[in-house]
Amino acid sequence: MPKVEIRSIENGPNLVLIDGKADVAFCRCGQSEHKPLCDGTHRKVNFRAAGTVTVLTQ
Repeated sequence: MPKVEIRSIENGPNLVLIDGKADVAFCRCGQSEHKPLCDGTHRKVNFRAAGTVTVLTQ
């Protein structure tokens, strides 16, 4: 079974990693033009939030 992690990047998106490789980035700032995907708008709107790591499978 692959290892799946969700990393909330500090001041950025939720990044989904499968076996350590980035698969997709989901918007956390709510301002993306391509929701639910991140388009980098968090940088323009000066989004601020802490980072975390969640392991879903091992």
